[in-house]
Amino acid sequence: MTSRISHTTFDARDSYAQSVFWAQVLGYTDVPGDPNLPGHEECMIIPPADAATPVESRGHVLFVEVPDDKELKNRVHLDLRPTDRTREEEVERVLALGATQVADRRTPDGGGWVVLADPEGNEFCILRSDAELAAAAAR
Repeated sequence: MTSRISHTTFDARDSYAQSVFWAQVLGYTDVPGDPNLPGHEECMIIPPADAATPVESRGHVLFVEVPDDKELKNRVHLDLRPTDRTREEEVERVLALGATQVADRRTPDGGGWVVLADPEGNEFCILRSDAELAAAAAR
């Protein structure tokens, strides 16, 4: 027997604000019929509909309000790979949404990643896109 991940949960000071930020970053939406609203203590976002993937297997993200602030580095984080732009374009887009840059781990050969933090300080990384990886492999 195995288990599947139902959803990934983030502790948050403002669940609604976090759900709005991450929905924009990931292209996710609220659960149909259960919109996230200011003041909600739990806010779920889900990927767009995909007829080939059952709704329960689509990588939901849940934000749950907690009373304490984030104080240390994440022990788990998301690595994001842009789907329709370069790593640099995605970094700029996500910074414009309210992220902050924590570290620049890009390498001279074009590899590496950029470490960002969401508005509540949760770190995540932006990697090169599949197109960038393919172009690098073709060289």
